[in-house]
Amino acid sequence: MADPGCLAEAEAAGTCPALVLGLNPTLGWRERLRARLAGTGASLWFVAGLGLLYALRIPLRLCENLAAGTSSLISGLIFIFEWWYFHKHGTSFIEQVSVSHLRPLMGGTEHSISEPGSPSRNRENETSRQNLSECKVWRNPLNLFRGAEYRRYTWVTGKEPLTYYDMNLSAQDHQTFFTCDTDFLRPSDTVMQKAWRERNPPARIKAAYQALELNNNCATAYVLLAEEEATTIVDAERLFKQALKAGETIYRQSQQCQHQSPQHEAQLRRDTNVLVYIKRRLAMCARKLGRIREAVKVMRDLMKEFPPLTVLNIHENLLESLLELQAYADVQAVLAKYDDISLPKSAAICYTAALLKTRTVSDKFSPETASKRGLSTAEINAVEAIHRAVEFNPHVPKYLLEMKSLILPPEHILKRGDSEAIAYAFSHLQHWKRIEGALNLLQCTWEGTFHHVSVYPKKELPLFIHFTAGFCSSTAVIAVLTHQLPEIMGILLKLCPDVY
Repeated sequence: MADPGCLAEAEAAGTCPALVLGLNPTLGWRERLRARLAGTGASLWFVAGLGLLYALRIPLRLCENLAAGTSSLISGLIFIFEWWYFHKHGTSFIEQVSVSHLRPLMGGTEHSISEPGSPSRNRENETSRQNLSECKVWRNPLNLFRGAEYRRYTWVTGKEPLTYYDMNLSAQDHQTFFTCDTDFLRPSDTVMQKAWRERNPPARIKAAYQALELNNNCATAYVLLAEEEATTIVDAERLFKQALKAGETIYRQSQQCQHQSPQHEAQLRRDTNVLVYIKRRLAMCARKLGRIREAVKVMRDLMKEFPPLTVLNIHENLLESLLELQAYADVQAVLAKYDDISLPKSAAICYTAALLKTRTVSDKFSPETASKRGLSTAEINAVEAIHRAVEFNPHVPKYLLEMKSLILPPEHILKRGDSEAIAYAFSHLQHWKRIEGALNLLQCTWEGTFHHVSVYPKKELPLFIHFTAGFCSSTAVIAVLTHQLPEIMGILLKLCPDVY
């Protein structure tokens, strides 16, 4: 029987470890050590692993990899917080901090369309050119109408064609284009400022009607109704014409008051943005309704009256309309102005330039004949133009060649990304099909040059990654087995006494 004094000391001061562990004090020291090791197998494996890592810290460069792992952990935590914040508030925390706090400190300005004839117009154009060349996410210049086009997809499939992130970017664009600091001076503009921030489409439409009750000449209210409530292009055009009438009236009033204060200048910029947006959408309505020459005239007038280098990219709308008219000489003239190394590129510019060069040789091109006699000068120019286009955006050929299914284009595109390829192919596939042999030459050039080298290169994992994965996996398996099957693991430990 155990000594009561020893038991008292064990309870008070932690002595008599054999009794505390529930071991028989009459056992030999070897048996007691083996029993302790059997009860702490997982811990021993963990300590052994730490010792092994310490011994191999220099050859495996653990310090460097630990620093990289810490950076990955921090990046993961930031990603989780960003996801939670976006899911809860509907906006990016990092983007909100950058736009609201860091951008003013760094002297950033919002992109807006300057009033024609302004003394600072050239300087703003140069600044806009530099900013736009660095921009990666652009508003799709050929974006569809939500009510008249996107909603059809929802009616048929019951699914939403636009992502929440895309619609959130559009909401930010609307607030940038259609609001300013002086909105509180007009009750209707105050209502519309809240409408552009509203997430629910019926609530936005209801707010637009409230703004019209306060002011029948609220141009932005008509814009919202034309974009989201109109179910046909004809209805959208009718509402945009009402918006144009109201927008021109407000624009003339703002022009007369622009020099009174900085607030009036900001109001003029906002009214200019609204007017240009309305005219561009009216031109798109005319294009969709078959009045292509009318659409081309409106676009040309806009490009003459207002700076062409804006986030609207009106020249891309013009290119598509001219291609529909098969006015290839006019298309070449537009490309000569905008296909410049100092200007931001796009899939529309690069692939339209390739299409024009392909058009001159595609009807007579044959891969077998070209392999025998070689490429002519015109064919070499066409192939080089295709090379240039594919290098800019390698995703486009799969959509033009119908190797990937087309979907409705998003409202925003990522330059050189898959979204830009979808937006381009959705509007321009018909123009490539119209030119005989153009898609054949594109396929031959793309498959012969880019198809096999476009696979992302595989990277071998370092030895440290394999070792860490194997060690952690084996340790976890042993720990689980020790916890679930302690008797069997104890027997295994007794069978391997030399390990200890």
